[in-house]
Amino acid sequence: MASKLLRAVVLGPPGSGKGTVCQRIAESFGLQHLSSGHFLRENIRAKSEVGVLAKQYLEQGLLVPDHVITSVMMMELEKKQSQHWLLDGFPRTLVQAEALDRICDLDLVINLNIPFETLKDRLSARWIHPASGRVYNMEFNPPDVHGIDDITGEPLIQREDDKPDAVAVRLRKYKEAAKPVIELYKSRGVLHSFSGTETNKIWPYVYTLVSSKVRPVHSKEAN
Repeated sequence: MASKLLRAVVLGPPGSGKGTVCQRIAESFGLQHLSSGHFLRENIRAKSEVGVLAKQYLEQGLLVPDHVITSVMMMELEKKQSQHWLLDGFPRTLVQAEALDRICDLDLVINLNIPFETLKDRLSARWIHPASGRVYNMEFNPPDVHGIDDITGEPLIQREDDKPDAVAVRLRKYKEAAKPVIELYKSRGVLHSFSGTETNKIWPYVYTLVSSKVRPVHSKEAN
């Protein structure tokens, strides 16, 4: 078993279950789960320079540009140099992948390949708690009270780009941006793709793969 620090990434389109997979890997193997969305929200709350900039884009209903997300992630990764880590939601574009190259070499890239119809169904049923980023799915992970966050009691919202009309456009944009990133990591021999419609069925294969790179802290496969 390698003793070097593991540098891993989970790639996947919106609705692919990458947040769930990342959470399970982090818990099973003791990796730091580093989510670009989480760090973005933290910077917005802290009113940092990049947080103020990101908020301006979000308030206009625009995507936060590459360079802003890259700045946030580079700052956070500088603090994590002595830890195993797992990136969730970054890199999404070739520019971000090239920025990541400048500070580390990735050991493992997991790509979740989920059918379009499954993604569309999942996203259309997805509601979120804006302040925390908690995600609910009305079909298989609904809140205890409809439309209300379980922990805070605050209202849930459906993102504009999770609404059915916007989903197809969003998935197409992801695919266009992610294709060169996937090809880059494939050419380096670090990409492992997993296909399916259910996270619970994909998970044992992901667990086995990660086990070959770093020792589990929990012996149970499925959480």
